[in-house]
Order: sequence, then structure tokens, then C-alpha cells
Amino acid sequence: MKIVILAAGIGSRLGNPFPKPLTPLNNGKSIMGMQIDNLSSKFSIDDISIVVGFKKDLIMERFPEVTYIYNPFFDRTNTSKSLFKALKKNKGQSVLWLNGDVVFDAKLLQELIPYIQKEQSFVAVNKSKVAEEEVKYTLKNNFIDQLSKTVKNGLGEAVGINFIAAKDIIALINRLEECDDNDYFERGIELAIEKDGLQISAIDISAFDCMEVDFKEDLENANNLFR
Repeated sequence: MKIVILAAGIGSRLGNPFPKPLTPLNNGKSIMGMQIDNLSSKFSIDDISIVVGFKKDLIMERFPEVTYIYNPFFDRTNTSKSLFKALKKNKGQSVLWLNGDVVFDAKLLQELIPYIQKEQSFVAVNKSKVAEEEVKYTLKNNFIDQLSKTVKNGLGEAVGINFIAAKDIIALINRLEECDDNDYFERGIELAIEKDGLQISAIDISAFDCMEVDFKEDLENANNLFR
């Protein structure tokens, strides 16, 4: 299995002059530093790739031990195209991927490992809250049906940690290629569900601390959770 961190975007909402994943936390780590520490506690650091774009050298200099994939169109494309580039590099393999602004408790990985081992594609979700501006989901026959920020009557929020099994990866690559440049990768998942019948599980990780840092208020909350 390969691991991909999507970190090409400008992250303008947080207002940093540097890539958002390098945002320092009060625990002495950056967001990405915490991600890599957590991931390498369960998986090999040699299997981690980061998709970079905005001020890429700052990330590459900070974490020289991982592999890099460059999205030169970071300023005009969204996560669908960054993920598309990363998955094309890993055809035939399973891929665990996460957004570069997700701060999470390493213990939640233990909840995901059984699904990784049985090659069941999934989206990690938090069922305990459904905020209007977050990516939400619905289910059909116990698998994800809809997955976007505009979902009505969502059952919970996607937290930005996802897994595509090797048997499903070509279908997702093809649908990500179809996506518009400004689409989030969730649109590619929706298309693969609709057109290819992909069965994507929703794995509830609400028992663990996990959040995306988009705004300064999120950063304050993250610092309170992860001291």
C-alpha cells in the first residue's frame, strides 16, 4: 500500500505566507510533521508521497525522507487533479490518502487497518457532527451514495482520510480525469460510484480526535485537542 498526502494548494483561508501543512501547532510539530509521525508509526515512511505545488521547496526541504509528486497547475486546479496525478503513479496498488491539513489522533489508524487489510475502499467519517460547509455523505445499501459539500440530510462529515483498494483504483483514476479542474476529489468518487458501481464504505472515526484546519478558529481548536 502507498500513502499520499495532498498538499499542493495555496491554503489562503488560513492566511499563512507558507504552505498550510507547515502551520506550527502548540505541541511543537507542524500539521504535516504530525501527519508523517502518525503515519510512520504504523506504516513505512518509504511508502509516503506528498503532492506539492505552492512553495513546494519549503515542504521538500522540511521532509526530505518522503517522495514527491509535483502539480504544476496548483494555482488553477483542485484536489481532484492532485489526486489524479498521485494515483496514476500508483496504478495497481492500494492507496491511503489524506488532505494536507488534517490533524488526527494516531490511534484512529488502528480503526482503519482492518479495512485496508481486506482491501475495502472507504472514506473516514465523523457521524457526530454535520457542519454546513463540510463534505457530507449519504448511504445506499450500506455504501456511500452521495459525497459533497452540497449533500442534503447528510449522515456525517468526511474527515479527509480515504482509501482506494487496488481493484478499484483504475475506475477512480478514470473518473478523476473526467472531473473539472476546480472539482474536489470527492466528485471523482461520486462519479465512480454512479458509473462504475464502486462500493465505498463509510468508516466512523468519531471516537477519535480528527479535524481539518481551514481557518484560524480551526487552528485554535486543534491546539486545544492536541497539546
